[in-house]
Amino acid sequence: MSGGSSPKRRGQRKAAALRYDEERDRAPVVMASGRGHVAERILEVAREASVPIVEDAALVGALLALEVGEEIPPELYGAVAKVLAFVMEVERRARGGG
Repeated sequence: MSGGSSPKRRGQRKAAALRYDEERDRAPVVMASGRGHVAERILEVAREASVPIVEDAALVGALLALEVGEEIPPELYGAVAKVLAFVMEVERRARGGG
């Protein structure tokens, strides 16, 4: 997931990576987050692994406030559910499901 740059920090990218395994996680977990070079590396690894990237600056801002390994709080469930639904649809289409 990626966010834009604010006018104050123009050019400084923000990114966060989430994991959600319904069998193991009660809620999605922050796996990586950062700004600048760290964000670029998160996005590079995602592209290399063919992980869909969703841009949502507000959500990324909220995720950056969390610690790596921390579950997302309930107030982010709706926004993250939309991202996960999009990712599942992209993966379904990639498998030839329409």
